[in-house]
Amino acid sequence: MKRTLYPIMDFRPFILAGGSGTRFWPRSRRNHPKQMLSLDGERSMLQQTVDRLLPLADSEHIWVLTNEWLRSPVAEQLPAVPPAQILAEPVARNTAPAAGLAAFLLERQAPDAVLGLFPADHTIADAGGFLRILRAGCDLAAAGQNIVVLGVKPNHPETGYGYIETGEKLDGTSSRVRRFTEKPNLERANEFVASGNYFWNSGMFLATARTLANAMREHLPETAPYLEEIAQAFGTAEFASKFAALYPQCENISIDYAIIEPRSAKGEHHSGMYCLPADFGWNDLGSWAALYEHKLSRGRNVREGDNVMETQAESLLEAHGNYVHVPQKHVALVGVDNLVVVEAGDVLLITTRAGCQDVGKLVKQMQQKNQEKLI
Repeated sequence: MKRTLYPIMDFRPFILAGGSGTRFWPRSRRNHPKQMLSLDGERSMLQQTVDRLLPLADSEHIWVLTNEWLRSPVAEQLPAVPPAQILAEPVARNTAPAAGLAAFLLERQAPDAVLGLFPADHTIADAGGFLRILRAGCDLAAAGQNIVVLGVKPNHPETGYGYIETGEKLDGTSSRVRRFTEKPNLERANEFVASGNYFWNSGMFLATARTLANAMREHLPETAPYLEEIAQAFGTAEFASKFAALYPQCENISIDYAIIEPRSAKGEHHSGMYCLPADFGWNDLGSWAALYEHKLSRGRNVREGDNVMETQAESLLEAHGNYVHVPQKHVALVGVDNLVVVEAGDVLLITTRAGCQDVGKLVKQMQQKNQEKLI
């Protein structure tokens, strides 16, 4: 079992790995979603998420929340994580109930431990920088009833992210959170980027288990008792039935709307909300187009598969800006620009880089048509 290389206070990561990642269809399927794919290296995104955390947390202190389809594949990919700590949601209820369940579970075991919430499907270019920021964030979270969010400095007006407005700087690195705004329109996003004091919400949060549990009790008073009852049953024969019966009754809401937004509304000097800049090459790889940009920025050919010979002259003629993943075929591109071509099993996806954001809509359409074998 891998041990921490840089031990800090009691640190318990909780990895959110239940999403379907439909925008990476057809490679991403219900039984093999985005976080289970190796999109950026040989190991899956889930495995890389755990790898990044192991220098600060023992594997027996790592928890994963996923779904029933993925419980076994997750356990196979993460053999060092205790099986009892790989939890499968009976239904999806967004990130607030997931975070609350983590808080109530850990509050019973180690209330002063720092709980970290981490999406399972992001990439980090600078692992060392990530560890330095994470250590600083854990120190700040442990110093009081504080919630720390890791914020990414925006480099363009993205309308698909939440934005964190920062106020007073404390130590040259961390800042108080003044306001949280979820997914603004393009005009406001441009204003936020131009102001210089806004950050994208990375979805990574730090707080002690007690702090987050109390925040759930305050801001989600109807949902919190269900989660607390589930947590009380953990380790008993009743846990599975309690989880199945009570979790669906929880409110379907994100932690951003449920906790971060109302807490930041208290004012920066009263909310206990802090932001640390995530200056470590964060990318959530939200689409095939984003993956194209990610790989292009590192100087690699934007191609996948053993036989995509994009570098051979006879396979590429007047074609630019294309992303291709076709593992078993030689692919020739002639006179086409900015396409995405992805083959996976019995499906071939052809779209443009600009149209990639709508792949998820196509998957929903297939669900409505009961084309389950394709999903």
